[in-house]
Amino acid sequence: MNPSFGRRPPRTETPRLSTRGAAKPTTKMDISSLTPTLNHFLGQSAYCELGAFETLARAVFTAPDLAAKEGLSAAAGRALSKHHGLVAEIRRREADPATEMAPFAPALDAFRAKTHGADWHELLLSCYLTGGLLDDFFIRLSDGLPRDVGPRIAQLLGDDAGTEVLVRELQTAIASQPALGSRLAMWGRRLVGDTLLVARSAMPASEADAFTELRIEPVFTDLIAAHTRRMDGLGLTA
Repeated sequence: MNPSFGRRPPRTETPRLSTRGAAKPTTKMDISSLTPTLNHFLGQSAYCELGAFETLARAVFTAPDLAAKEGLSAAAGRALSKHHGLVAEIRRREADPATEMAPFAPALDAFRAKTHGADWHELLLSCYLTGGLLDDFFIRLSDGLPRDVGPRIAQLLGDDAGTEVLVRELQTAIASQPALGSRLAMWGRRLVGDTLLVARSAMPASEADAFTELRIEPVFTDLIAAHTRRMDGLGLTA
């Protein structure tokens, strides 16, 4: 085992969700009223993208060959571009990016440490699944942002260029190592719970009442359906 990867911490309790299947569409729920303030949204999403870049950079550094390093560098560059785009939005409002991101750093750093995985393949799966789920969530949440900002941010976060190399590397490894698939499937199921906790934290804590939770659940249903499709695309059981 690569010594740079640690043991997994204890499992964290996740939000209660109903059973769902990947192929079942759900009615899109309007959660615009649950969108946090613009600076809150920009600070948290910008730090999420910075963390995604750092994790992908780690995957580049620990990649087993030059071809993988080169391919993953494009994915890392895409995450950094998203971060820069969100930082530009913060500066457009004459705010300081570091100040806006700082409140979210401890929790997101802890999340990233928990989801690095035990080896390079678990790290790749984490990059692919957590990055996709959080981008999906922030795109949904951007519906509640001002009209001069929301669509621009949704377009920025919706660019998934570079993820194909993650898929290719994982599919190749799973095909050549039969035992790897079952281990990655377990890891993928673990990741979704930790990532949903991050998504839930993006909404104001004062909104945590029973009615609000009922409104949020269909959104999480959609997010998990998309997560399941990503897992299915890799040949993994979600």
